[in-house]
Amino acid sequence: MKDFKQISSKDNSLIKLISKLQTSKKCRYENGLFVLEGLRICKDALDTGTVFDKLIISKSALEKLSEDIDILSENAKECIEIPDYIFEKLSDTKSPQGILAVCKMKEINAEKIDINGRYLAFENVSDPSNLGAVARTCEALGVSGIILSNDGCDPYSPKVLRASMGTMLRMPLYILDDFAKDLAKLPLKKYACVVDKDAKSIKETEFNDGSIVIIGNEANGITDETIAVSDSKITIKMTGKAESLNAAAAAAIAIWEMMK
Repeated sequence: MKDFKQISSKDNSLIKLISKLQTSKKCRYENGLFVLEGLRICKDALDTGTVFDKLIISKSALEKLSEDIDILSENAKECIEIPDYIFEKLSDTKSPQGILAVCKMKEINAEKIDINGRYLAFENVSDPSNLGAVARTCEALGVSGIILSNDGCDPYSPKVLRASMGTMLRMPLYILDDFAKDLAKLPLKKYACVVDKDAKSIKETEFNDGSIVIIGNEANGITDETIAVSDSKITIKMTGKAESLNAAAAAAIAIWEMMK
C-alpha cells in the first residue's frame, strides 16, 4: 500500500476544495475535477481507466477496508488519510464508507462524435435520478453516447454519479453550451420526442445509423428552438387517460425503439 499523507484540519485547503466540489457545479468545471464517493463506484472507475488525482480515506476505513484500499491506492497520484469526523463533513451520503476519490473530468468534444452512432440527447434534465436512470438504459441497450444541454443537472454531481451506478464514467458524454445551435451542427438525423398527436408514432419510425433521439425537460419538454432544428417530430402514442410519461420512462421507450 502507498504511503498516506495525514491531514487533520478541516481548514486545510484541499478539504475546503473537496467540500466545494461536492456541492458546486461551478467549482467542478472551473477546476476540471469531480468527486467519487464509495467503494463500489471507485472500483468501477478503475475499469474505465480513471486515474484518481487524490484518494481520501477516513481513519476507520483504512483499518476496515485495507485490502480494497490497497488496490485503489495503486491508481492514485496521492493518498490522504483524514479523521472520521472530517470525512463525515465532506461526505454526500448518510452512511459514508470513508472512501472518496478526486478525479479529472474527461475531455468533452462534440466534434469527435461518431456520425454513424446512435445517441440520446437530453435537454435541460432537472432530476439527477432521471439522468442516472437514462444513462444506465443507454449503456444497457448499446447507445453510442449521451448528449446534454449545459443548463441541465450536472452529470458529474454526486447524485447523478450514484444514480448512474458508474455509467457516467463509461459512456461517451457530450455537453453542448448552446443546445439547439450546437445540435444543428451535428451531421446526424435528429428526432424530437414530443407530446403531439400530429407527430409520427415512434413505432412507425425507422431509425438508421447516425441518429439522435431528443428528450426534453420533465415539466416543459423540448424547447421550440430545438424542435425547429430537428428533422422529425416523433411521439409515443398512449391509450387511456395518461397524457405524458416520466422523462426516464419516455427515454427508455425511445432508446429501445431506436436500437432494436
